[in-house]
Amino acid sequence: MSPARDPAAPAGAPSRPLAAALAAGTVLLDGGLSNQLEAQGCDLSDELWSARLLVDGPEQIEAAHTAYVRAGAQVLITAGYQASFEGFRQRGIGRSDAAGLFARSVELARRAAGAVDRDVWVAASVGPYGAVTADGAEYRGRYGLTIRELERFHRPRIEALAAAGPDVLALETVPDMDEAQALLRVAGECGLPVWLSYTVAGDRTRSGQPLEEAFGMVVGVEQVVAAGVNCCDPADVDAAVRVAAEVTGKPVVVYPNSGERWDAQGRAWTGGATFDPGRLRAWQDAGARLIGGCCRVGPAIIAELAALLGEGGTTRTTPEPGES
Repeated sequence: MSPARDPAAPAGAPSRPLAAALAAGTVLLDGGLSNQLEAQGCDLSDELWSARLLVDGPEQIEAAHTAYVRAGAQVLITAGYQASFEGFRQRGIGRSDAAGLFARSVELARRAAGAVDRDVWVAASVGPYGAVTADGAEYRGRYGLTIRELERFHRPRIEALAAAGPDVLALETVPDMDEAQALLRVAGECGLPVWLSYTVAGDRTRSGQPLEEAFGMVVGVEQVVAAGVNCCDPADVDAAVRVAAEVTGKPVVVYPNSGERWDAQGRAWTGGATFDPGRLRAWQDAGARLIGGCCRVGPAIIAELAALLGEGGTTRTTPEPGES
């Protein structure tokens, strides 16, 4: 039975904090928003990427969120990954209207969450600086900016998202420790719970820092309810989950890509998908509690994960006597 809802909570808000749900078991994230939007016929060949639809097609974003909720997702990540005040300004959108678009990203996810009668948390996406440059810099990091410059860039985005009332901030696809430090400092000013998720290559961040050091940044930081990896090859997940769990002592968040690779010159995905829902149990055993998919992982795979998790979004993570 689900906990009773707080009558004073905003409409559509879940009955308990995400941290409490993670303490109780595994929580299922959604999958890649962009691939679902493309499946719906949306053209994302734009520097704002999915954030363009906050202006031109908000109903498409809500429909994509709803597809994931109906597939079993318990957390929806908003469409703000590649959104910025600077990017909106280049489209002639003033600061006040741009703040409204950040708020809209949260509102659309909250409305989609209402499609089912169960807890669904809304995670406001805070993508890295490199995502906004739209040149793949989030997979390199080291932009040549100081930590203070990164703080100045991220502060207005985080303030606008926090004002919209999400349940958590997703500090995601972070390529290096400098940006992680900037994001954590600014997020610390808003008081919302956050998760920190690096994009990695092997056993290092995309900019080459050891994961032990990268995850060490959140040790003892109460605001961080989970730490882990996203937007990476599924093959890199197992080791990263173990390191995150051992270093941080926190629930681990993990949502890798499908395993296909993006050819930036050819503007196309190459190779085959290697995301295996059957790895769910191994990820849980290593400490993962917030699990889903990123690029090219669609509702069908999220539905597979939901079926493996079973009723209520949790499974046992240790075998009973006699089980193998």
